[in-house]
Amino acid sequence: MNALAPYRRLTIKIGSALLVDPAGKLRAQWLADLAADISALKTSGCEIVIVSSGAIALGRGLLGLSAVALTLEQSQAAASAGQIALSQAWAEALGRHGIVTGQILITPNITEERRYYLNARTTIATLLGLGAVPIINENDSVATAEIRYGDNDRLSARVATMIEADCLVLLSDIDGLYTAPPAKDPDAQHIPEVRAITPAIEAMAGGAASHLSRGGMTTKVEAGKIATLAGTAMIIAKGTEHHPLKALTGGGRHTLFHPAQSRAQARKRWIMGTLAVAGTLTVDAGAAGALQTGKSLLPIGVTKVTGEFERGDAIAVLNPDGTEIARGLAGLDSDEARLVMGKRSDAVLELLGTGNRAALIHRDNLVLVGTKEDTSERA
Repeated sequence: MNALAPYRRLTIKIGSALLVDPAGKLRAQWLADLAADISALKTSGCEIVIVSSGAIALGRGLLGLSAVALTLEQSQAAASAGQIALSQAWAEALGRHGIVTGQILITPNITEERRYYLNARTTIATLLGLGAVPIINENDSVATAEIRYGDNDRLSARVATMIEADCLVLLSDIDGLYTAPPAKDPDAQHIPEVRAITPAIEAMAGGAASHLSRGGMTTKVEAGKIATLAGTAMIIAKGTEHHPLKALTGGGRHTLFHPAQSRAQARKRWIMGTLAVAGTLTVDAGAAGALQTGKSLLPIGVTKVTGEFERGDAIAVLNPDGTEIARGLAGLDSDEARLVMGKRSDAVLELLGTGNRAALIHRDNLVLVGTKEDTSERA
């Protein structure tokens, strides 16, 4: 069974111990084989985003630093030197298949702060639209807290949910979740799928297998909670052998964590139940009717803008009677919305520039109030 067949957008996380050998050298042939797997997936129609560890491990070898204990300053220096080598390795490996890569250095706060979140998501989406493979790594060279390789598990989950990936694949040194750490318990049983991450599932997570992957199974299960609650499936699979993704497509053993709800449901719930409303848009009867048929909200149908908001803020949509009929994420800030309200799309592009979107709220970011897609629990 092809474990990746149901998914069209994949986020794949690569651990340091897979890319770099204990001596701090790149596992070049392994990376070449992985690149061939990625090329095959892209040919089949998949979009691929890579979250790659390895900068510190490579930089440590380049700078002749200790293989185990590094100070924060040494870790930052190693990350700085290693990031260049890591980016070059990915560019060369995928370039042999005619695939362009784009480097993005990111930190967890970027996936949590609205403006940074939107900018990062737009950059990644643009790269994917151009057929490139974004290579994402945590910006360890300027980290102000202790650097832990395991953080890339959680970071990859945040990235996967940010770009609305169908599945997050964590390639590890183990082929999935077991009832106990198999290195310590010979009777540990492999778990092929997890329907929900319960306290019992969390208790099964053990420690790390090597100094190159200090996150271990614990951070992988934590990543699973982030991903699955947002509607993204997650797979933990063994990555140490050559062609690890090809193995997955050929029925290789793994653990599948099922999403708690569909991605669309998760997004609707987040918009309706989590975000505070920063402003309102009042629309005419024509626009109100168009929204009911699944259309985006265009400026021409807006008659009034209230409040101060920025792109990405939650805003309410009111009909001519002042009743809330929808809620969504603003595509423009409030000043821009006031500038273009009531105007046709061609006029909007003239005012804001061709690089801007014409919709005030895109249909993918809009929830109708009082319908089945309104999943909130408001009184």
